[in-house]
Amino acid sequence: MSEEHDIDPWRMAIKQLEKVGDVLKIDENIIKILKHPIRIIETNFPVVMDDGRVEIFTGFRVHHNENLPNKGGIRYSPNVTKEEVMALAFWMTFKCAIVGLPYSGAKGGVICNPREMSLKEIEKVTRRYTHQMINVFNPRSDIPAPDINTSAREMAWIYDTYSMWGGHSALGVVTAKPVELGGSLGRASATGRGVYFVKSPYHNLF
Repeated sequence: MSEEHDIDPWRMAIKQLEKVGDVLKIDENIIKILKHPIRIIETNFPVVMDDGRVEIFTGFRVHHNENLPNKGGIRYSPNVTKEEVMALAFWMTFKCAIVGLPYSGAKGGVICNPREMSLKEIEKVTRRYTHQMINVFNPRSDIPAPDINTSAREMAWIYDTYSMWGGHSALGVVTAKPVELGGSLGRASATGRGVYFVKSPYHNLF
């Protein structure tokens, strides 16, 4: 296995935090708190596949701290690990802080390979994962969004499943919904647009 694949993202995040703490002389008690996610949820759930087999999938959701609501995407990948999700939730806290959003970082993931799954199977995984997180997701405390291999389609399934269990429409439970469900017009291109604006002042340097 290459050195690149041996990297533990959580250890990387902690090293970054320690380095910044040393440079900025941050109170060691604050650093200690930031080193520990407030909540790590791990769940295993069965899904009946198209050929009748039952597969067991593992999903995660991590809340980095208690500055509600928690905000962060959900990714589907065979390479998802708990440590990766912990690190991504950690980094999400700082991304929100840098732009002045009063959110705590969160992240979620399911170990699966959507490229080898049918649309029906992906929907089943999404709805069952949502069911497992029905007491975790909430417009006031934990708001998911898309990430790797997820999109407005998966957010619509999460919204629908959550709303059915709650007995009422809960459009605020996810962001990046389809526009028809109240999503934002610019969401699909938002990440690329952000990269453009960050790089634009420096384009003459390259």
